[in-house]
Amino acid sequence: MTRIIADISVSLDGFVTGPGPDLRNGLGTGGDALHTWAFSDDPDDRRVLHEGTARSGAVVLGRHLFDVVDGPNGWDDTTGYGAGEVGKPAFVVVTSSRPASVRTTGLDWTFVTTGLPDAVAAARERAEAASSAGGKDLDVILMGGGATIRSAFDAGLVDVLALHLAPVVLGGGTPLFTGGQPRTHPGTQTPTHTHTRPRTLVQRTVVPTSTATHLTYDVLR
Repeated sequence: MTRIIADISVSLDGFVTGPGPDLRNGLGTGGDALHTWAFSDDPDDRRVLHEGTARSGAVVLGRHLFDVVDGPNGWDDTTGYGAGEVGKPAFVVVTSSRPASVRTTGLDWTFVTTGLPDAVAAARERAEAASSAGGKDLDVILMGGGATIRSAFDAGLVDVLALHLAPVVLGGGTPLFTGGQPRTHPGTQTPTHTHTRPRTLVQRTVVPTSTATHLTYDVLR
């Protein structure tokens, strides 16, 4: 069964970039430390990276993140999604308009201009087709940025939340969560003033390594 997995690295103070991210430095000041684990030689880090990317049937990202990875300082033959751990899944970009040109023409890009739910649906179709062709279950990975994952989470589109908690305090940047839907553990009492239904998280795995703590939660809807 194809799942929708939000998978992202985050700092101890809840940021997915450092301060001042832009198209030339998409991770902002100090943000590279969030992804140290992805280039680590720690065997558990390598296993988490391999397992996460190997299940990727399609990958969803927002337009700003696309502009970063497709920009002059973005992905190339040696860096990119999964750091060489996986082939080339389909990439689905949620955007208000198609880009005038694409630098990374060797990747399979689909641009969806009708909103995030439609982008996730298109990615699910691609992942299910890849699953059938390969004879194994593959998932849709929401890789970011933070606003895209936050919107998908609040819209009830996410089945699994995978966080790579980096041992760094950035002090600013792009937050993963900024409010909206309450997020609780089973048994947690929701405040009586809350007007939205909480998303219940069930912790499934915790993998501590020398560079991060990898956390996986099922999202109950």
